[in-house]
Amino acid sequence: MKIMFVTGYKPMELNLFKPDDERITYIKEAIKKRLIPFIEEGLEWVIISGQMGVELWTADVILDDLKDHYDIQLGVIPPFENQESRWPEPLQMQYQEMIMTADFYQPLYKGDYKGPFQFRAKNKWLIDKSDACLILLDEENHGSNRYFYEEAQQTEKDYPIYLITPADLDDVVREIQMNDPRYWDQ
Repeated sequence: MKIMFVTGYKPMELNLFKPDDERITYIKEAIKKRLIPFIEEGLEWVIISGQMGVELWTADVILDDLKDHYDIQLGVIPPFENQESRWPEPLQMQYQEMIMTADFYQPLYKGDYKGPFQFRAKNKWLIDKSDACLILLDEENHGSNRYFYEEAQQTEKDYPIYLITPADLDDVVREIQMNDPRYWDQ
């Protein structure tokens, strides 16, 4: 496997409204923990569509941490140009910084949003161009990630779908807490 697409929830789907929410740290750690074995086995590219939430956090993990230790590339392929134009300003700035530092950036469609067909085309293109996907997903509480997940399940090619589940996040939280010496003083 050389190319993996990573996606998941948007912040509001997880009730995360502050960029410094501690839960984001746990999500980023879970993403990192899942990506490292793939990278060590030969993963060369992680691609995202640049959505706010899990995809931007994945970019942070790669650009701020994994690139320092591994030969991994980040590709950003949004469905159309200016997808961040209606986002809160801090997220717009984060997005702009990400696309400037990514190894590859190319919107699928020129111009702004034209219709939902762009999202469907994005999902199909990402499945076609990647070897597998990693999705932060609670199978009982789908968000916008369900559209990609359903498309990935229906593809005819051999396309492994790896999940980060709520149980995985609980494990990461416990692990981080147990590594904090203050945890054992309670």
